Amino acid sequence: MTTMEPPRWHYRFANYRRAFLLLREALDEEELSQLEREGTIQRFEYTMELAWKVMKDYLEAQNVVLPQVTPRAVIRAAFEAQLIADGEAWMDALDDRNKMSHTYSFERFEEVLDRVRCRYLAAMDDLHQSLFDELEGSEESSQTGTR
Repeated sequence: MTTMEPPRWHYRFANYRRAFLLLREALDEEELSQLEREGTIQRFEYTMELAWKVMKDYLEAQNVVLPQVTPRAVIRAAFEAQLIADGEAWMDALDDRNKMSHTYSFERFEEVLDRVRCRYLAAMDDLHQSLFDELEGSEESSQTGTR
């Protein structure tokens, strides 16, 4: 008897889940030192990277054809497929992630950190919950032999 490999998005989701939970943990702190703020922005950057990649892998597993494989195109397709609800928040998060990777301004840094806490974390949590529910459902159906 051969066992089928789980879809790639399952593996990517495990990485996204760890990154998301670490980001959420950092944002749960009331007061962050400057070093902790910088670490939180770094967590945001790699969580965003994993987010769009898990979206891509999930969409491909659903047989969605992506005309371009760029973060912006994947986010757009995920919104169209109703994998994510707030496409604008994801696009803004992507812009902020790109800005943080290439520039350093203390004022902008604080603004982005505030948006991560007040806006982007909720969008990331929605993605996390949707994929977690999907993963749980697929594991249950594989155990019962239904799909």
